[in-house]
Amino acid sequence: MNKLSIKVRGAILSVAILVFALLLWHIATAPKVVSTPAVSTGNSEYQALMGQGGGVSVEKSGFPTLTQMGETFYKQLSSPFYDNGPNDKGIGIQLAYSLARVGLGFLLAMLVAIPFGFLIGMSPLAYEAFNPFIQILKPISPLAWMPIALYTIKDSSISGIFVIFICSVWPMLLNTAFGVANVRKELLNVTKTLEVSPFRKAFLVILPAAAPTILTGMRISMGIAWLVIVAAEMLVGGTGIGYFLWNEWNNLSISSVIFAIVMIGLVGMILDMAFARLQKAVSYAE
Repeated sequence: MNKLSIKVRGAILSVAILVFALLLWHIATAPKVVSTPAVSTGNSEYQALMGQGGGVSVEKSGFPTLTQMGETFYKQLSSPFYDNGPNDKGIGIQLAYSLARVGLGFLLAMLVAIPFGFLIGMSPLAYEAFNPFIQILKPISPLAWMPIALYTIKDSSISGIFVIFICSVWPMLLNTAFGVANVRKELLNVTKTLEVSPFRKAFLVILPAAAPTILTGMRISMGIAWLVIVAAEMLVGGTGIGYFLWNEWNNLSISSVIFAIVMIGLVGMILDMAFARLQKAVSYAE
């Protein structure tokens, strides 16, 4: 009951913070009425003709107001899957392209990182042999690989998938190796006593014991992948939420840029929550 009350209070506080932030936004972007100095009769007649008379002017902030943001959200979300050509696609289509690239790159990273993580986690010799290469390659920015990928692959979409693969593989690999290497010795001793085969030991003992740590690596990798795909799509163009954001900036549509930022954050939050649920499902009490 205490946990539930904390969650409720936290939700109420979150809503209050959001309302406060929106109120500040409204105040900061509200048009300001400014009086103009008096002018001669001839100039005043000219200003009246041009719609500038009255001695009062309204200064508007270049930042979009909440009303303008509401109109942008309604426009984008009312028809998210329209397709009017290469540079005019709905937000649903753009997100689908980005998620497809992230999903494929992430899947390829899983196929490499988890088996290889098992290998170096179960073999101290393999760990010592491969660790220097891992430590050299791990800190390299994924976007640093983009020029090489574009030069060798010669396809921007596949190059984006390759960049997602590169950025996703290291957290999964290291967390898998750490989880496998730190399986409780009691469990391993039981498998020796029962003379369990290596294959059965890996899948029935080590994998369930290391699953929470592996899921942690996957969760970190997905967060990094979703960060990187936006920057990658800004570079390569074509389709995707990153390209949508950059294209709207080129069109000087700040409200659409903010809308894209909000969508990126919401999708990232949903992906993180999904992996958190998976992590909780495979966790066990000691």
